[in-house]
Amino acid sequence: MLAWSEPKLLLSQRMNLLTTTLLNPRNFRLVIAALATTCILSVLLFFPPGSQTPTTALDIGQASTASADHQTSTVNLTSTSTTTTVDLTPAEADLLTDLTQYFTDHPIQKPYKEKYGELGRRLRVVRGWLTLSQTSGSPTTRALYADAVEQVARTQFPFLTHPDNPLIEPIAHLRASFEPQSAGIVIPTSDKTVRYAAHLIGALRSVLHSTLPIQVVYAGDSDLSAAHRDLLATLAGPAGPAIEFLDILTVFDDATLQLRTGGWAIKAFAALASRFETVILADADAVFLQRPEVLLGHEAVRQRGALLFHDRLLWPHAFEGRHQWWHDQIRRPSGTLNASRVWTEAYAEEGDSGLVVLNKGRADVLVALLHICWQNSYEVREETTYKITYGDKESWWFGLELAGAEYAFSPHYGGIVGWEREEEVDELGVVVQGSGGGGVCSFVIAHVDAKDRLLWYNGSLLKNKGQPGMENEYQVPDKWMIDADWIKGARKQDQSCMVNGVVRDLTDEEKGILERSIELAKSVDGLVQSVQSVQPV
Repeated sequence: MLAWSEPKLLLSQRMNLLTTTLLNPRNFRLVIAALATTCILSVLLFFPPGSQTPTTALDIGQASTASADHQTSTVNLTSTSTTTTVDLTPAEADLLTDLTQYFTDHPIQKPYKEKYGELGRRLRVVRGWLTLSQTSGSPTTRALYADAVEQVARTQFPFLTHPDNPLIEPIAHLRASFEPQSAGIVIPTSDKTVRYAAHLIGALRSVLHSTLPIQVVYAGDSDLSAAHRDLLATLAGPAGPAIEFLDILTVFDDATLQLRTGGWAIKAFAALASRFETVILADADAVFLQRPEVLLGHEAVRQRGALLFHDRLLWPHAFEGRHQWWHDQIRRPSGTLNASRVWTEAYAEEGDSGLVVLNKGRADVLVALLHICWQNSYEVREETTYKITYGDKESWWFGLELAGAEYAFSPHYGGIVGWEREEEVDELGVVVQGSGGGGVCSFVIAHVDAKDRLLWYNGSLLKNKGQPGMENEYQVPDKWMIDADWIKGARKQDQSCMVNGVVRDLTDEEKGILERSIELAKSVDGLVQSVQSVQPV
């Protein structure tokens, strides 16, 4: 439980200060400071831990560009713009110290389930401090806000402080590691998924001829062996730079993360640790039908700093507890969320995290990514995140929303790439009622670009990677659908179909990309098998 007696005392003290200074017109700046902190502490006191507050209620002195969805900062942390050269008064500095001490004295602790919204509110304050630490013209003021950010970060996110370098300022250290204006593809993988990562890297370089740098992220030698890393390095191709590798355990303290066995959890930390300022985070089994460079020109990435993709529309009203929890933690949804059919119509799942694009140079996106990482830390994911939702899927939009960041979803919910639906016939040769054609079936979820052209799908180049006995079965799909109804297979490895919509043909160019990608994948499979025959997984 949070100790609410402290903010009550602080609130009382600030109200007394406000009453005194109102009588003296010369203390105008002190009045404004007292008002600001009084509002902050009032929010902390009177809104329950599950609620969410508007960004402007907690952004202290932050110069921002407001949007219709979120009144949130669009300040890029690599910017050199300044605001004022006036130092904080002693009273204003005391107010900053008071709030910093409250956050550090009372970090978010277990049970975590009802604390997601509370952490989001705090990160909105930290975002304001982070922006002021960059934009203030006063070195003293910048230093005060920067120190406040570091204090809260060290307390709330212990994984940021690596045991080999415990005295560093974690946020400053992270930001310094981001190369300004850089962009690249980040692929977390392990020995278990290295085959698909090899397919993806080979296709990006040798089929699509992408020249974006690629960084492979793993959790120690026991997660991705040196032999497999050497194999992936050979796939750089003539079109792009060498493949980079990042051991996530050299960046973050794994004591509170357990990423060696964390599965999906590594993804958020890979995005945070990458040197790229704009990260295109892709699952190893993602399949691209266009060069990923097109994502960098997407309006959501350029204007908002974060692009996400929807999952399929499935099972309305089937997960009442999940939706109740979301609504408990998000009391003031953004315009983006209010446009969601999952939010408004109670469908089961919102996000497909097989591809995520984030600009970490923006203050709002960076602090939201801290929230996402927290959701995927060991204790939090084991207690709540992975219990209520499926893996990391929903943690991305949830963290962005709670921290008040700008983000956008692709406007379409998940579609399908596959083959035309055939009529089902029973053992007597009778057509099963309701099984007629007019749909598309497969084992993957497809997504389109801003012009509604096929962009990528998940599930690998294999026809069905989840079905035993089909480990080496490839088949080029020729049909796709979007904005139609789903008939979901009973198990993950079972075929699903979309019906009651327009069946579209893949273009010759799209089929050619997949044909060449599959041929390359078959040759890569031989290389993977050679490595694994020497070093079995």
